[in-house]
Amino acid sequence: MASPTLPLLLPLVLVLLCLSPACAAWRVPVSVYYETLCPFCSGFVVNDLARIFHNGVSSIADLRLVPFGNGRVSADGSITCQHGEDECQLNAIEACVIRLWPNAQQHFPFIQCVEHLALTRNWDAWQSCFQETGLASQPVIDCYNSGYGRQLELQNAAETNALQPPHQFVPWVVVNGKPLGEDYMNFEAYICSVYDGELPEACKGKHLAIAEHTKASGGDKRNPHEVAIALAIGIALWLGS
Repeated sequence: MASPTLPLLLPLVLVLLCLSPACAAWRVPVSVYYETLCPFCSGFVVNDLARIFHNGVSSIADLRLVPFGNGRVSADGSITCQHGEDECQLNAIEACVIRLWPNAQQHFPFIQCVEHLALTRNWDAWQSCFQETGLASQPVIDCYNSGYGRQLELQNAAETNALQPPHQFVPWVVVNGKPLGEDYMNFEAYICSVYDGELPEACKGKHLAIAEHTKASGGDKRNPHEVAIALAIGIALWLGS
């Protein structure tokens, strides 16, 4: 027989759990592994990724940008980039901006600005993006000159090189733990298919076959809210026994 204190305990446990991140609004994790002077990466950032900040999909996505790509780290810790020293510098600069302004709504306009310059082969003018976006330049310059930008790049290198399966090219897009491979241009449909809440208008009409494929893959896609509620009920039953 259930304890009479159960109805009193359950709301208390739910309140306590709602102090944890599990009760916060859940957004679909999206990681983009890229390098700053790769034309395919720049085109994806400027022409595709930027779109989600205008059509509402960014509100359901937890976007992480990881600038490193196909770089190499030598045994002595030195970094070599696929498109030369300029790319190494810009990878570190963008890593500094992302660290200083972790919210994608804040740092993405700067990333988009630099990548637009890269597309037009004017990346030497990257500092003009501070004025265009309103971000303060000095913290970024200090981050880069102090060597912290290089440390961030080593962290990005370790994360990129630890990907399973390993990345085959850049941009390499991962949505909710699933690498999209050559279907990365369809990333919005994957985000929409995973999200459990109310979808933005831009999600309507996305290819439903992706949602069916995602469900059939057997991955763990339980919404943290569901997990929190189930855990709360379990704890309340245990306390009331």
